[in-house]
Amino acid sequence: MDPQAVEKVQSGFAVLVGRPNTGKSTLINAVIGTKVAITSDTPQTTRHRLRAVVDRDDAQVVLVDTPGLHKPHDALGEELNRSALLSLNDVDVVCFTIDAAQPVGRGDEWVARHVAAADTRRILVVTKADLADAETVQTQIDASRRLVEFDDVVVVSAVEGFNVEGFVESVVRLLPEGPRYFPRDMATDQPLEVMIAEFVREKALRKTRDEVPHAVGVVVDDVYHDERRDLASITATLYVERESQKGILIGKGGEMVAAIGTEARADLERLLGTHVFLDLTVKVKRDWRRDSAQIRRFGYGEGL
Repeated sequence: MDPQAVEKVQSGFAVLVGRPNTGKSTLINAVIGTKVAITSDTPQTTRHRLRAVVDRDDAQVVLVDTPGLHKPHDALGEELNRSALLSLNDVDVVCFTIDAAQPVGRGDEWVARHVAAADTRRILVVTKADLADAETVQTQIDASRRLVEFDDVVVVSAVEGFNVEGFVESVVRLLPEGPRYFPRDMATDQPLEVMIAEFVREKALRKTRDEVPHAVGVVVDDVYHDERRDLASITATLYVERESQKGILIGKGGEMVAAIGTEARADLERLLGTHVFLDLTVKVKRDWRRDSAQIRRFGYGEGL
């Protein structure tokens, strides 16, 4: 009998939930030690429930990244909220993330009510500790404890690597004994096409401003690997809602979309371990964020 089939370790699922831009994805990347989740300062950057795997000899932690919980303004926002709230079901630990530099407010209170209702262990994770002094951090902790009862409190700075391992240890201590749910060499369960699309979208978010980032959706049309040439040929389409947004995304003489492609290609070559040819097209799909069927075709929220 395969010993792996009966091996028992501390194992389970820990979901990170919180308002937008509390650093959930950045923390997951720091824990994994490589980029598996995209990041930006734009709300709704995270549109998928992503699972990242921390595998150790004594434990396997499956970290679940979720869209930031917020007041929705369209069908996309509603779908992202639904996805994040569904993630509170059937997990072993809920990690409630708050930004050390932002006062606990009504948005956090709304998230806290859902966290308190979850029948599971709970950790308060105070992120971005590098942006706040000790007194401010303690104020954040005290305010959060008035909202929810926690099994543990962890203060981290993913950017500086402060207490990232302490966060993992806190989760492991609260996990039950069980099997390894994923292969030991697996960093994430995200399909390759989704990761490619997300890396492209991240560059579009970072290089554009105002309304354009919210309106960008990306679909990978084709991936072909030429083993002889050690080359992956990828074609993808960036969708926006207006012709004016399309013009911004393409840029003068195609400069913007070319820059997006150049930056995305660097990430994709690290991801795939091969040379990459990336062909990007920009199209308009009018008001797609208000169309639930189209949102699911893009794979956002629960679309996959």
